[in-house]
Amino acid sequence: MIRFNIQSRPFLYVLTCSIVVYALGSSPAMGLSAAPQTSTAPFALTPLISDQLQKPIYLTHTRERSDRLIVVEQDGRILIVEKGRLFPKPFLDISSKVSTGGERGLLGLAFHPNYSKNGRLFINYTRKEDQATVIAEYHRDAANPEQAEMKERILLVIPQPYGNHNGGMVAFGPDGYLYIGMGDGGAGGDPENRAQNSNELLGKILRIDIDQDDPYGIPADNPYIKNGGRPEIYAIGFRNPWRFSFDQQTGELWAGEVGQNSWEEITKVNKGENHGWRLMEGLHCFQPKQGCQNTKPLTLPELNYPNGDGGRCSVTGGYVYRGKSIPSLQGTYLFADFCSGEIFGYANKSHQVILDTDLQISSFGEDASGELYILGYAGSVHKLTLNTALTGP
Repeated sequence: MIRFNIQSRPFLYVLTCSIVVYALGSSPAMGLSAAPQTSTAPFALTPLISDQLQKPIYLTHTRERSDRLIVVEQDGRILIVEKGRLFPKPFLDISSKVSTGGERGLLGLAFHPNYSKNGRLFINYTRKEDQATVIAEYHRDAANPEQAEMKERILLVIPQPYGNHNGGMVAFGPDGYLYIGMGDGGAGGDPENRAQNSNELLGKILRIDIDQDDPYGIPADNPYIKNGGRPEIYAIGFRNPWRFSFDQQTGELWAGEVGQNSWEEITKVNKGENHGWRLMEGLHCFQPKQGCQNTKPLTLPELNYPNGDGGRCSVTGGYVYRGKSIPSLQGTYLFADFCSGEIFGYANKSHQVILDTDLQISSFGEDASGELYILGYAGSVHKLTLNTALTGP
């Protein structure tokens, strides 16, 4: 048995699992109904990189070209992959700055929407000297666009009281602002109730304007800018929103929220919402054990599923598919479970397994064309494709 930690709790290598999937019931307060579904959709994972990476935890692109992908390794390197070829020299290597292991490390990367002209990129990592979360800006090297300069500009430092639940995602929304996913600070059960405290940045999704002021500005419509609390906050009540994404077509923000011991959830996030933790875990009361729905106006998740079934343990949020290669998935939100290796599709208020893998899926990624990629924590990158064995070439 091999144990390690990346999102919220110890994980196990799980090579096989039984598949039992639940559809969202008509009454959100009742959670998920027990109607099993199975998938016959002809999907496959086409290997792009097999064994050349070390703990890949995110994939993105610069918006400049569809054949170039950028991969983030947990230990502190950012690498370029072009047409399946891994560049030998990292685009950026900050390994010396990063506290890694468990859920710590270099955890997120976002390229500025105008990166092709300004060369700006933003990262989220845990700092070696004090284990704090750092949001920092770097720049592309003007003399060599396949390298980043080593000069760092720190925007935000968030102390971490424990070693887990660091969140890690950073992404630009359609409004041009930078969104930051922060876990509740760690331990179990959010012992200091930080996720519900609007004076804390932990347990939140933040939104800042990196094009105004120094080191950043606050969007004028952020919900706590006039009513007390930290003005950077966009939404509260999260345990560990490991991965979130914006729908390319609608602009909606989807988040995979890693649960405590019983429930994993997928939620849509809007400005000013309270997503429940630690009052609720998914659709279920956590603390208090009863009556949590009446304590405050809460935003319920789109769906939750039980961990433990079939080896499931930790949700990995994904993307709404907006590519062109798989028309049958158009508009479907895809996500996974880290331990079971299952990839799910969610549409029309229900979800099902579309592919069962032997991967520990640390993240999804999206290229400039909207096609999706799956990262195996053991070192691989795969493109989601149609299964040509069933559909033909």
